[in-house]
Amino acid sequence: MSENVAGELLTRGDLSTCDREPIHLLGRVQHFGCLLALTSDWIISRASTNVREYLGLDADALVGTPFGSLIPGEVFAELREHVSELNTEDAVSRMFGVKLLSGSDRTYDLAMHVSGAWIILDIEAGEAAEYSDTNQHVRNMLAALPSCDSVEALCRAAARQVRELTGFDRVMVYRFAADGSGEVVAEERHASATSYLGLHFPASDIPQQARTLYRRNLLRIISDVDDPGSPIVPEFSPDGKPLDLSMSGLRSVSPIHIEYLKNMGVHASLSISILKRGKLWGLFACHHESSRVLPYRIRTGAELYGQIFGFVLDQLEGEIRSLGSGKAQALHHRLMSELADESGLAAKFPRLASSLQTVIECDGVAGYIDGQLLAEGDTPAEEDIKKVVRFLNTAGCSTIYKTDCLGDVFPPAEHYAATASGLLALPVSRTPRDYMMFFRKEFVSTVAWAGDPTKPLVADSQGERLTPRKSFELWQQTVRGRSKPWSDIECEAAESVRVTLLEVILRMADVAASDRARAQERQELLIAELNHRVRNILNLIRGLVTQSSADSRSVADFTDVVGGRIHALARAHDQITQQNWSPASLTRLIDTEVKAYIASKAERVVVKGNDVMLAPVAATTMALVIHELTTNSAKYGALADSRGTVTVELDTKGNGDLSMHWIETGGPPVQAPKRRGFGSAIIERSIPFELKGEAALHYRLAGVEADFVIPAAFISTDGSESVTVDETTTDEPMSSQSAFQHALVVEDNFIIAMDMEALLKRLGVPNVTVAAGVIDADRVLDEKPIDVAVLDVNLGSESSEPIATRLQQASIPFAFATGYGDVATLQKTFPGVQMITKPCQEEALREVLAKLSS
Repeated sequence: MSENVAGELLTRGDLSTCDREPIHLLGRVQHFGCLLALTSDWIISRASTNVREYLGLDADALVGTPFGSLIPGEVFAELREHVSELNTEDAVSRMFGVKLLSGSDRTYDLAMHVSGAWIILDIEAGEAAEYSDTNQHVRNMLAALPSCDSVEALCRAAARQVRELTGFDRVMVYRFAADGSGEVVAEERHASATSYLGLHFPASDIPQQARTLYRRNLLRIISDVDDPGSPIVPEFSPDGKPLDLSMSGLRSVSPIHIEYLKNMGVHASLSISILKRGKLWGLFACHHESSRVLPYRIRTGAELYGQIFGFVLDQLEGEIRSLGSGKAQALHHRLMSELADESGLAAKFPRLASSLQTVIECDGVAGYIDGQLLAEGDTPAEEDIKKVVRFLNTAGCSTIYKTDCLGDVFPPAEHYAATASGLLALPVSRTPRDYMMFFRKEFVSTVAWAGDPTKPLVADSQGERLTPRKSFELWQQTVRGRSKPWSDIECEAAESVRVTLLEVILRMADVAASDRARAQERQELLIAELNHRVRNILNLIRGLVTQSSADSRSVADFTDVVGGRIHALARAHDQITQQNWSPASLTRLIDTEVKAYIASKAERVVVKGNDVMLAPVAATTMALVIHELTTNSAKYGALADSRGTVTVELDTKGNGDLSMHWIETGGPPVQAPKRRGFGSAIIERSIPFELKGEAALHYRLAGVEADFVIPAAFISTDGSESVTVDETTTDEPMSSQSAFQHALVVEDNFIIAMDMEALLKRLGVPNVTVAAGVIDADRVLDEKPIDVAVLDVNLGSESSEPIATRLQQASIPFAFATGYGDVATLQKTFPGVQMITKPCQEEALREVLAKLSS
């Protein structure tokens, strides 16, 4: 009968249904000792038939006899004292070398424990003198253990020491796996003994009931597998219950186990439990090829050694865990430092993955953060990882998830088992959607079993029943679809990493939220500032339009005047916005205004003195002043004919103010106008009004002169030497007949589109087609023979880049029209592309068309 069945029957207290084995086998004891069951009144209630052999008394006559009448009074008092100390469950008290019987010098070793209503007394013959120094031997054994630096080394040392203590032919350290199977991880043996080192044993070899007993009673000995044992007399107590011998050292074992040992060629065995924090970690399994009665003092020393070995093992694993924790803590500090700039995980992920792999061994790392997938090393495909994430969302969101066979729990993973059989996932968000995932490749391994791990069912007269394995020869099994398992130490490190990453991500989220709040504040300020500036510009333009109408004699004249002044403002804004609304060069401003209006006469304007940088508000004011001086000179002054020149002298005064002197010479005689128009008002009044500076306009016969003082608050010098306007001239104006016949204008603003169409036609392009967006432009290109195009960059909600790409592929020249100063991105995408600044001037468009036709 198996121990499993025996445990069930003992629990039920019903033995009447047991017909496969003799009833007395359930409670039999071994012949090398005797057992007494005493009532609380110390009356002998049970006695085995071999009591007489040890005590020289009639066993039948003992039942009902007061135990105190058989032994010396001082021994009985000591026994009572020991029993009174049995105040915890499964406690056992021992006495060695006791002269138990009155009138006899024979010594005995005793063990006492409480079983239900009885006091169980195990009695064995006293030890020989050669075993008297067991405690010192055990102390020496324990002293050598702390020098081991790995679990494997510790187990090898312990196996050697237990063999030296017990004298058994073979001592194995047998470690239980998570699935209940066992492996021999260390072994010390006599040369004639078979080696089982590295072999695995199935969980069924040690049933769960036996494992429970191993946790309660740390030592079990079988001195002789051929010992028939002795039955318990009587079989039942008066209340019909059998005697529970779980804590007895003399108890016999299941016949199934006896047969198992005989099949291994073992005649005696000793099992010492290894507990780690109350859980069964493994066993010292000791085998002997002949019978062996091990004295109780040696067994007690071995039991003590097993207990302390469990503590040393736990301490060593704790130290190893501590080293792992130290690495995790170092990683924590490193990550917090590396990610201190809040640049996000995506930019740092390759280095982050490399750092994580120093703590958690794996083949690939993947992160799934806010819907973004990041991966380094050998990982499944992106879609497969997303499916794994959905699978993980069904698990707990605050604990790590591990498996060394992902295909077992998530069947779709079977097809990429070679890449990712093992998964260790760390949730790193408050909700189950963000993970760091560590993948391990398939580890094809060969597991060596001590015989076929399957116990066959055999049929006999009593039906089918389990039988012990008869062969322990090497039986190999190839395991696929699994990775190397994740160790407890790695899982603890993973938990530490999870907390670190959670802290990093939460900190980034807080910083991002703070950045968004600051960005929103800046945006609101920017919108307010933009609104203010747009209103000012609109008011300025309205003023330009209103005042210019008084100076104009015709619609065409009005258009030229207003257009010129608006273009002057636009060019000034281009300069101050190219560097994010920073100061603009005054000489460049003069150069730009002169070339924009009188490109062919630009060399006749000379600037002398040191350049200065104008604050943005001063740049727009000076742009209009210079524009008015230039246009007046071109119409009525020195630049009206082919001889005159204009000299602009710049001088920075000691207080930082700028003095600018405009001098016209060589032109027609000048007379003061009878009526002062808006242009003269701009020249004479805008600087004093806008900048609180000075302005004076003089109409001298030899030419117009103007003096200006710009306050230092609007000036910053750049330390350059005297400068002169670039005297290079632009290309000659094109003839009225253009090289292009069919132009495409892509512009979403109707008025601007019509203006561009009119400009192109004035420049000699006979056919111009306007498109408002990409779809319209594609249709035009499908229907008409376009040979040049002008594209507005931004078309409301879309960009004209798709049209530019199509034109480029068709080798049709084109230019971009943009109101933005930064065109670096466009020039990178379309190298060498021509750019037209909006609002577009006729002269600028003429130059672009000339370049496109060349």
